[in-house]
Amino acid sequence: MSEKVLMKGNEAIAEAAIRAGCMHYFGYPITPQTELAAYMAKKMPKIGGVFLQAESELAAINMVYGVAATGKRVMTSSSSPGVSLKQEGISYIAGSDLPALIVNVQRGGPGLGGIQPSQAYYFQATKGGGHGDYHIIVLAPNSVQEMADLTALSFDLADKYRMPSMLLADGTLGQMMEPVILPEKSNNSVEKPWAVTGTEGKRKHNIVNSLYLKPDILEKVNFERYERYKEVEKNEVRYESFMMDDAEFCVVAFGIAARISKNAVIAARKEGIKVGLIRPITLWPFPKKPLADAADQVKGFVSVELSMGQMIEDINLAISCKKPVILCNRAGGMIPSPEQVLESIKALGGNK
Repeated sequence: MSEKVLMKGNEAIAEAAIRAGCMHYFGYPITPQTELAAYMAKKMPKIGGVFLQAESELAAINMVYGVAATGKRVMTSSSSPGVSLKQEGISYIAGSDLPALIVNVQRGGPGLGGIQPSQAYYFQATKGGGHGDYHIIVLAPNSVQEMADLTALSFDLADKYRMPSMLLADGTLGQMMEPVILPEKSNNSVEKPWAVTGTEGKRKHNIVNSLYLKPDILEKVNFERYERYKEVEKNEVRYESFMMDDAEFCVVAFGIAARISKNAVIAARKEGIKVGLIRPITLWPFPKKPLADAADQVKGFVSVELSMGQMIEDINLAISCKKPVILCNRAGGMIPSPEQVLESIKALGGNK
């Protein structure tokens, strides 16, 4: 097993990406993810990789598009407003059925907002922030260890299903330092016969494109793509269940909010309140079935979010509004405390 090292979350993503076989990084600095780009700037030239600080976020995502078309593992990273600028390019990549990794270390918004942590880009990530019918795989780490582990997984899933993936973290996770065991190096041996690599007379030309001028052909491609999405929803849902066996109430949270919520659940248990936690790790595909099953068991749900309440909509959809769901939240870069989460649990009916 690899030795534990102390790393900042942003740096753990960068090193894990390199170990996963990513040799191409294109980005533009923005707080609170700039350390990721800085790490790549130092490391990539030493290993024969490519680091390029693009002139803008728009340029960066289109560089990712170009490299993805060749079948190489490629990534970009940004924070909130920077990712908004990349949305058209992400739609192009999804429409061309290409694997790539986009990292969003979220900050407060909307607009320029602030540089403090946020989860207010849930809708943008999970509902397809660009134009057209498409999804991307969205993974939400809650520790520096998961920043590394889910980076490697993001590349694997993107390659497996030929679609973009996103690591959706927040400023707290990007900046915090924790011990991490870095993943082993990958040989990245996935066959990509669709890639634009030159033919040398050995095969017909591959064409990577998202333009279909005949509507019936575009419709057919969209339907076929959504059949692949069904496979993702069937096979790739990931979540953590904590103290749910006898729970009468359920807290739902992801990322840094889940770490805070776990402390609140432990505190509530000490007071005799039977509450558990379901932490979505994949935000898309969302863990609908575990929540639907929980709705047959518990009296109600608390959605803990660093936003004005975006994930709560998916919780209500997953449970078909069978049980009440209340929101415990802070916004604009503020983080809820374990005490605030505990009070919300009690407000739901967990106060004996």
